[in-house]
Amino acid sequence: MAYRENDTGTTQTKPLPKDTKKKDVNKEDLHAQLEEDLALKQHLELRVERIYDVDPEVQKVALESMRQEVRTSISSMTYVPKLLKFLRPHYRTLKAFYETMLDSDLKKYLADILSVMALTMSVEVKRESLKYRLLGSECDICSWGHEYVRILAGEISQEYLMRQSEDAPVDDLMELVEQIVAFHMKHNAESEAVDLLMEVDDLDPLTEHVDITNFRKTCLYLTSAARYLPDPDDILFMDTAYSIYLVFYEFASALQIALFLDNLEHVCEVFTSCDDLLMKKQFCYILARQGINFELDDDMVEDDEDRELSQAIINNVKLSEGYLTLARDIEAMEPKCPEDVYKTHLLDGRAIAGANVDTARENLAATFVNAFVNAGFGKDRLMTDLADFSSDGSSGNWLFKNKEHAKISVVASLGMILLWDVNSGLAQIDKYLHSDDNFVIAGALLGVGLVNCSVTNDYDPALALLSEYINKEDSSIQIGAIMGLGIAYAGAQDEQILNSLIAILKHENVPHDVIAFTAISLGLVFVGSSNGEVAQAITDALTGRSVSELGQPLSRLLVLALGLIYLGKQEGMEATSEVSKSFSKKMRNYVDVTLLSCAHAGTGNVLTVQKLLGHCSHLENAETSQGSAVLGIAMVAMAEEIGLEMSIRSLKHFLQYGEQKIRRAVPLALGLLCISNPKVNVMDTLSRLSHDTDLEVAMAAVISLGLIGAGTNNARIAGMLRNLSSFYYNVPGLLFCVRIAQGLVHMGKGLLTLNPYHSNRLLCSPTALAGLVTMLHACLDMKSIILGKYHFVLYYLVLAMKPRMLMTLDKNLEPISVPVRVGEAVDVVGQPGQPKTITGFQTHSTPVLLAAGERAELATEKYVPLSPILEGYVILVENTEYMEDN
Repeated sequence: MAYRENDTGTTQTKPLPKDTKKKDVNKEDLHAQLEEDLALKQHLELRVERIYDVDPEVQKVALESMRQEVRTSISSMTYVPKLLKFLRPHYRTLKAFYETMLDSDLKKYLADILSVMALTMSVEVKRESLKYRLLGSECDICSWGHEYVRILAGEISQEYLMRQSEDAPVDDLMELVEQIVAFHMKHNAESEAVDLLMEVDDLDPLTEHVDITNFRKTCLYLTSAARYLPDPDDILFMDTAYSIYLVFYEFASALQIALFLDNLEHVCEVFTSCDDLLMKKQFCYILARQGINFELDDDMVEDDEDRELSQAIINNVKLSEGYLTLARDIEAMEPKCPEDVYKTHLLDGRAIAGANVDTARENLAATFVNAFVNAGFGKDRLMTDLADFSSDGSSGNWLFKNKEHAKISVVASLGMILLWDVNSGLAQIDKYLHSDDNFVIAGALLGVGLVNCSVTNDYDPALALLSEYINKEDSSIQIGAIMGLGIAYAGAQDEQILNSLIAILKHENVPHDVIAFTAISLGLVFVGSSNGEVAQAITDALTGRSVSELGQPLSRLLVLALGLIYLGKQEGMEATSEVSKSFSKKMRNYVDVTLLSCAHAGTGNVLTVQKLLGHCSHLENAETSQGSAVLGIAMVAMAEEIGLEMSIRSLKHFLQYGEQKIRRAVPLALGLLCISNPKVNVMDTLSRLSHDTDLEVAMAAVISLGLIGAGTNNARIAGMLRNLSSFYYNVPGLLFCVRIAQGLVHMGKGLLTLNPYHSNRLLCSPTALAGLVTMLHACLDMKSIILGKYHFVLYYLVLAMKPRMLMTLDKNLEPISVPVRVGEAVDVVGQPGQPKTITGFQTHSTPVLLAAGERAELATEKYVPLSPILEGYVILVENTEYMEDN
């Protein structure tokens, strides 16, 4: 306390400032610290002096003690230690002295010290840490700490590149790499180990250092990094992950890698390496979701009965049953009629008056809405339940409210409603095959194809039925049968279909539209197969077309069919590309762009995106191919999230500065990028474009609103489309598109998705992507195809329709209800520890619906899933170590 005299002459106390004592303490600490630093500095200077001593023994003691002190100070370095700061002035002199020393252990000791000092004192381009490390003693470099190892790894990658360019040996570098990788793998730095091995082009050491504690994080990093690597590095990374998974018996993960690589030999190896029958059944569910044609043999599943059951799973025989189980569980079995989707009672009188007009186009739109909304449920109020459609039961058959080619879509809608239910579906469609109306027969044939979509039947009823009609004289019947074959056997690579359809392509007097649909069916059946015979047949069909025929809207399907054969294959389409040089410049551009975009679909290849962007900016002879180029950008970039966001930004620039053809394709590309994933920014862009002055842009935007909301029941999009139906009530073409979009948003009553990606976006189903791309290419000429007489191309979307569910099964493959947490997926690649993979989760009981970007995990330890990713069908086995809490 301090004392002072006040005005009255008395004294009073005045308290000292609060922090005075703290300041005194701080001064004392600072003084002690300065003394400590000074003592350290003097000590180090003494050590440096002794290093210069002529007596080797004195040198040795000084060097060894300094090495030990330096190692201790930097072993857990989070900032530059004082020891290195005080040694800084001596760096140059020590380097000079090093050059004068004779070769000995002492010289190597000094090299060790200089290597560490170079961390803070060396010029970056000289890589002196690495230089002196290579000249130093052969001690364990990892004892010098993580920061030292990390900087050394960076210098190794630079040195490796330089030596590679000079063809110099790199053996000494690779020895260091081995030590660094071992250190990183032991210290939870798997990503840094992989990065270093990537820089030195050698992933082999990785397999020696993975163990049970780190192999999952290592493989996750490998598979994530592969998406950003050029070919063939991406394949090498995936192969390495596949090998590691097999070593640690993670067969389900290995199978997913094998499917990503499209390597059926790896798939067979996974089956033969695994001895657990239940696990093999889980493999079958994964194969079924991917939609590839795969036959099990005796080596994969020995018992005949088990093999038959497993093959039935791959063939999706029980898909309809599982889907209806999901629908019953969430109480969605009640059929919906188009009015339940339109909800015109929520709009003003003008829209209601327009909606009540019983026009052919309105009825056709209602047919599609009814088909999409009740897809797979086996029951509706227009086609399967006619008596209930009106209160008095006298509404008449819905079929006869439609005329001519509209009847094709009406009858085919029955196939969509009975989707995946082959036995019941064929029985109900059969009566239409005996009609006198060719359009009805054509619709029935297409319906047969739709019912059999994604389902393989041992008796091939679709092939037996449709083969009888593909050579009929009536072109409508031919198209119905051919399109049905393409949808029913997409990805099957069936030789019998090949021979039948190629014969049609070679026939001289076949109408152009039949040729186009034949080519597309061939493309779908042999999607991603790189089949030279099919490619040659389609190329010959293109070459044999006259200029006027090539100018027709359906010609784009011929070119697309050629691209589908090489879907996702990147290479292998050079020979076909060479043939295109014989076409006119305009057609050659279209063929080249379509082939390029299909071959690199789903790869995320940046160079391909740049080529396609460049093509959009060249106007000469490019008008017809610019739409294909814009769709190609979306096809290539949809593989991973970063490329997807960048593409959305680029496409928005096209809307401002692009030509008319480009602007018309941009909404469709946005629809493909965000398929069944209603991103708010894309939704707003499409909403704005739906009021565009160019009607074709508006139509494309409306259809894309349906695509991004497909199967989500998104309330915001549903409201937008309702308002658009009121806005365009007197524009028939646009109103038709609005109705289609409304049907898509409520597709399967919210139980289905069109997203071709699954397994946490690792795998893309080629048949699903092919169906989407076919429909979108048709939408490039909306007025001639969708609004013309080929509206049934909308049914190609069925190839991408899959239940967006998680259904858990017990060991008898019966549904079992367990608690699961469903939340937004979190990217945990390269993160240390055990981070949470989902956020904002809610707990539900299975079966549950999974939206885009959501992930599920078990909320109980009672069961163990046989699949690492909880999507689709997942088999659970009881956890033997689980104990019930009291």
